[in-house]
Amino acid sequence: MPERIALEFERPIIDLEKKIAEMRALSGSSQIELDDEIFRLEKKANKLRKDVYSSLTRWQKTQLARHPDRPYTLDYVKRIFDQFVELHGDRAFADDPAIVTGLGKIDETSVIVIGHQKGRGTKDNLYRNFGMPNPEGYRKAKRIMALAEKFNRPIIAFIDTPGAYPGLGAEERGQAEAIATNLMVMAKLPVPYIAVVIGEGGSGGALAISVADRIYMLENSIYSVITPEGCASILYRDASHAPKAAEAMKITAKDLAGLKLIDGLIDEPLGGAHRDPDFVAGKIKEMLLSALDELKSVPVDELIAKRHQRYFDVGVWSEVKK
Repeated sequence: MPERIALEFERPIIDLEKKIAEMRALSGSSQIELDDEIFRLEKKANKLRKDVYSSLTRWQKTQLARHPDRPYTLDYVKRIFDQFVELHGDRAFADDPAIVTGLGKIDETSVIVIGHQKGRGTKDNLYRNFGMPNPEGYRKAKRIMALAEKFNRPIIAFIDTPGAYPGLGAEERGQAEAIATNLMVMAKLPVPYIAVVIGEGGSGGALAISVADRIYMLENSIYSVITPEGCASILYRDASHAPKAAEAMKITAKDLAGLKLIDGLIDEPLGGAHRDPDFVAGKIKEMLLSALDELKSVPVDELIAKRHQRYFDVGVWSEVKK
């Protein structure tokens, strides 16, 4: 079994789990009876997990959202969809592996799938550009959105990016224009659009494929206009103040649900989605099927009007006269 990657606040839990695994192995390969000690340590580990994971700071949740073992878009695609055929290229410049698109089937419903894709390990991360799309990635997504409109297929988007790639080549090829065009296209798409934030939802890079009728977030995901490090660099002139910025920004799923900016939370096991990807995929599928069932009967004009209204309502407040 590969060794788990431990975040700093998880180390006591991981160390205890290692000790339990070692004792299990020792008990199974010898005549030594260790059941009582294993039971005691498991009880201690369960309490420690509950204590740690029930009181995470916003910065610690940010770290969990970025955990290297966390499931990515393609991990969920293979668990949720009965069929999936990936489609490549923007038909203008290149294919961008930081965004995956394709045709899928969830139970009996044919859908279009769009999602950010990070890599595992150095080689794969370089190939996927660490999940930061170039303009051609967003133009590929736009091309697939047009297919959804043509064939009347709902769109399901998985959001997981630190943000759009800010490199010179990306700017030269029209990064801002590509994002802005996608926002316009999504605003008037005549098909149901559901977005799920599965890790990081960073800045315009996330928004470029998430102007949706329903937006859901995994419990330990984040969604914000800028990364905590970027915010800290601007407000505090020091990226090391990222934990402080994360608290001020209120970027967690619980925060955004409280502000009514998202439509629902999807539970994760204690310790994060990587602890049980099958469980989380099942929860996502359940939520998607429910949303698809709800949206499929909404007339197109009403669907688009409600989509517009949800964004018009963001940031609206009422003044109370004393």
